[in-house]
Amino acid sequence: MADFHEFYPLRRHNTLGFDVRARFAAHVRSEADLRQALADPRAQGLPLVVLGGGSNVVLTRDLDALVLLMEIPGYAARAADDAFLVTAGAGENWHALVCRAIADGMPGLENLALIPGTAGAAPIQNIGAYGVELRERFDSLRAWDRQAGAFVTLTREQCRFAYRDSLFKAEGRDRYIITAVTLRLPRPWQPVLGYAELAREIAQGPDAPDTSDASNAPVSAARIRDAIIAIRSRKLPDPAEIGNAGSFFKNPVVSAAQRDALLARHPGLVSHAQPDGSYKLAAGWLIDQCGLKGLRDGAVGVYGKQALVLVHHGGGNGQELLALAQRIAETVAARFGVRIEPEPVIL
Repeated sequence: MADFHEFYPLRRHNTLGFDVRARFAAHVRSEADLRQALADPRAQGLPLVVLGGGSNVVLTRDLDALVLLMEIPGYAARAADDAFLVTAGAGENWHALVCRAIADGMPGLENLALIPGTAGAAPIQNIGAYGVELRERFDSLRAWDRQAGAFVTLTREQCRFAYRDSLFKAEGRDRYIITAVTLRLPRPWQPVLGYAELAREIAQGPDAPDTSDASNAPVSAARIRDAIIAIRSRKLPDPAEIGNAGSFFKNPVVSAAQRDALLARHPGLVSHAQPDGSYKLAAGWLIDQCGLKGLRDGAVGVYGKQALVLVHHGGGNGQELLALAQRIAETVAARFGVRIEPEPVIL
């Protein structure tokens, strides 16, 4: 049976550490728990909120809602002709899943190592890092369809993935509750080493492989994972030490013409070419150039080692953080003519 609680504290369930409460909360450890929680008469008529690891959400106030704490476990894998298929319960820790797949001889997720959160939350955000997005490794998911009153399977096309976006952040936000995710890891495996920062990290050390030709580089998935762990650990704060939600802003995408105009005025501009001819700009670089890295505004601030990360020093609230985020976005827009948008879900 699902554990059901009233006026439940959510401080431990959001990595920013904001001290808010839920009118009702239920620990969901199985699909049966989910159905039971949804049918509980105490929560009928209340809005529904699903929390996984709470690492990509900003809680701005107490939630007069039923909060489902998604903790469904599970791991299964099988080989297909051209891929490995890995299925994980929605409550599985994402980084642990990446490491387990690599240990089991199924590479493909290594570029997504150390991204906080759960497997069930990964499709909502279409998580991505260092040249790989979830949609490139996604097969399908299982979810409870509140409109149909039944469990359904959704394919990659049905999930409508886009840059840090999906069906579940749009019209499907209140309709689907993800319970399991199946990933498709291509065979044969090819390392993705397009980011210079990653290539440099791998190239360090006496046993470093030659990565000058990424298509033939004798580098393992485990080594790529370890390199990314090292990079992320240097740049991103541990939520156990200081509240944060990881990268707070999306990297803005601009046209080639706009990128060229910006580059002419700002020769150090960090940008990455996209397949459609547009360019993705580094939001952290834009913020840093505005002199905002390390800024503290009361209980919230900008992380001193990475301008893309907003932090909570304790005793603050989500509204203070959003006010800071708006100030940052307006400053960047005034200097560069580029709008940056928050990445986390705002509740």
